[in-house]
Amino acid sequence: MPIVQIDMIEGRTVEQKREMAKKVTQAITETANCPADAVTIVIRDAAKSNIAKAGVLMSDK
Repeated sequence: MPIVQIDMIEGRTVEQKREMAKKVTQAITETANCPADAVTIVIRDAAKSNIAKAGVLMSDK
């Protein structure tokens, strides 16, 4: 039972997340040889103020 966690900066629409979940599920079912109902995807949106890269908050860029 594959479990995929996707962390990303907030701002994607629900439709974009639906499409991403569909395509990620398809890729996993094809490569892991498992049924789609065995795949769980957790999408976590984070505010730009909660992510830093190279020591700088994304909200400060």
